[in-house]
Amino acid sequence: MYFAALLARTEDGWEASDTELDDVETLSDLADLAREASPDEDTVLVLIEQEDAWFGVVRVDGEDDPRIYVSDAAAAQRSAYGELLLTDELLGREPGADDGPDLDALDLDGTEDGESEENDEEEGGDDDAVPHSPVGDSQILDDLGIGEKELRILDAEDALSTIAEALGASEVLETVR
Repeated sequence: MYFAALLARTEDGWEASDTELDDVETLSDLADLAREASPDEDTVLVLIEQEDAWFGVVRVDGEDDPRIYVSDAAAAQRSAYGELLLTDELLGREPGADDGPDLDALDLDGTEDGESEENDEEEGGDDDAVPHSPVGDSQILDDLGIGEKELRILDAEDALSTIAEALGASEVLETVR
């Protein structure tokens, strides 16, 4: 179960709308969806939470690249919606890096069956492991009154409500919940 909402800053304050992410396939699609919510190129926040396990904030300011914060990368990776946010850049990987083994680079000389699993673990390493910690731009909401420290200590269960309250948008967010 997930909840996603758009908060668009306007001259009159924040406007909220719930949104379906079923047709969103990439981060670019998500950014375009956010931009549609604010024709004046004002700040738009996409707030996503998944079963009180993780939350994410995507900030779109006009045509600038989206800024992303995810509270728990490992939990988000297990979600189709989280995978939208967990870009290679965000995870510190080379763009286009593959999570699986490079089959072309494997030395298949027929001795694989006799090798121990310990060697496989040593060679594989955990370089591509996704951390059970926040990733992304932890200063994403600094200018809106939520500092890095406050953002990092938010509990996934009530994070979106806390963020909305700090922005003065709790009533409009609750109307779409």
